[in-house]
Amino acid sequence: MVMAADGDHCRLPDNSLFLGFDCSTQSLKATVLDAGLTAVHFDSDLPHYATHGGVLRDPSGGDPGRVVSPPLMWAEALDLLLARLAPRVDYARVAAVSGGAQQHGSVYWKRGSAAALASLDPARGLAPQLAAALATAESPVWMDSSTAAQCREVEAAVGGALELARMTGCRAHERCTGPQIRRMYQARRRVYDDTERISLVSSFMASLLVGGYACIDETDGAGMNLMDIATREVRMDALEATAPDLEDKIGKLAPAHAVAGTLSPYFVQRFQFSSNCLVVQWSGDNPNSLAGLTLSDPGDLAISLGTSDTVFGITDLPEPSLDGNILPNPVDPKTYMVMLCYKNGSLTREDVRNRYAEGSWDVFNKHLENTAPLNGGKLRYYYKEPEILPPLPVGFHRYVVSSSASGSLDEMVEHQINQFDPPSEVRAIIEGQFLSMRGHAERCGLPVPPKRIIATGGASSNQIILKTMSSIFGCSVYTVQRPDSASLGAALRAAHGWICNQKGKFVPVSCLHSDRLNRTSLSIKLAAPFGDSEEDIDLLNNYTLLMKKRLEIEQKLVEKFGRHS
Repeated sequence: MVMAADGDHCRLPDNSLFLGFDCSTQSLKATVLDAGLTAVHFDSDLPHYATHGGVLRDPSGGDPGRVVSPPLMWAEALDLLLARLAPRVDYARVAAVSGGAQQHGSVYWKRGSAAALASLDPARGLAPQLAAALATAESPVWMDSSTAAQCREVEAAVGGALELARMTGCRAHERCTGPQIRRMYQARRRVYDDTERISLVSSFMASLLVGGYACIDETDGAGMNLMDIATREVRMDALEATAPDLEDKIGKLAPAHAVAGTLSPYFVQRFQFSSNCLVVQWSGDNPNSLAGLTLSDPGDLAISLGTSDTVFGITDLPEPSLDGNILPNPVDPKTYMVMLCYKNGSLTREDVRNRYAEGSWDVFNKHLENTAPLNGGKLRYYYKEPEILPPLPVGFHRYVVSSSASGSLDEMVEHQINQFDPPSEVRAIIEGQFLSMRGHAERCGLPVPPKRIIATGGASSNQIILKTMSSIFGCSVYTVQRPDSASLGAALRAAHGWICNQKGKFVPVSCLHSDRLNRTSLSIKLAAPFGDSEEDIDLLNNYTLLMKKRLEIEQKLVEKFGRHS
């Protein structure tokens, strides 16, 4: 088995399995160490929820920035996924389960719902039994951009955006749970007053599994603007700036490696799990990807190319800024995870493919191959969704930058134009995202160039995209054996939590895979090497200059159109 550990230091039970879930924006997936399994796609498998890309946009009308998902859809997906896996997995062998979920979404449990969770009938599905347990059928998710006013109010109450970032790990972004809760309190007071407990999507899913309210874990909790990043406890001043009587609704926080409880009788009886199966705290999908990529060296960088694009690395000396997020490392309490998040990820690339590449990835790749690096100085800012980084509204901005013979930024001049030819549009969306990632990673203190990049997510299977990434960052790019690093990381965290529970203390996660990475699903392979030829170095230097120019233009756009005051 992939997780088998030798010796007494880190011994897993013989013949045991560890199950990891990934409840992302568009689907629920599962990985059993060491067998890759299946997924439930919300739009196609559960069409009665009428989601598009896993979300509903402003279902009540009147606020185009409001983006929500139905929590009952996630509950029904859990039933459906476990039913699909049942013929292929002996659930009685599963020693522990854990999971990751899209970060920042908030779920509102109605008063008295703990009793409903504790008395679920295994003969019936989860969704119909929980419909009356929610104070609202909608969960604001990370794509929501309707909380700009609440963000500014929270920041002002604690001394400004940078002070809030120093306290909680990030400034008040529109996706963060604290501003979401404040908007719920202000706009739907009856729902807020009727709420007994507020879960993140991660702790909502864990609550289903344990049959009671599960704690929010410290790593995912760092995305709320409510937790002190140093003490890892909720801050009273942040709570008071958000909404009244909030401490009890949030509950206690727990370390990511802690056990939330044992699997509830509902799952034991319905799917024949062992009654001793542990539920390890769920966390965010990006922290789970960090675990699945076995990222441990501060010189490494990971880039996830999914519905949202994210850049993350590890540091033991966090430097909160206005750009990124600081989160506790889910598998190492002594270090932190630095994360940059972009709302315009795979769905935006798909939109460019549909508009300029005949809806075909093959045509998209040919366009990318047939355009020269640097794209003739063409820079594009393509925001199909209101962007997080930089904080810009929906909009499309194209520039051509004149080259500088002397290599001086001051001599580079931009000219705005209306459109590019299709191949240039394709290269601009790819280069522009990586140039932005590199520039903002440097601002957050992440290593650039890093020792290496580990790429994951759907677009990480595209060799041409990875080659462009390597050229812009100036390092080799690796990919994982399995692209679904979030569910793999959740399964690894399930095993890690089991071991910590057995030992009665935290033990390093490395004990599970030390000296065995190349023989497991956690192994990585070189996908795009970075050469050290004069041509490669010249290209890197030119990208460095173009990156600086991109950030300069970006700042002008923020000053003109930015959503943050």
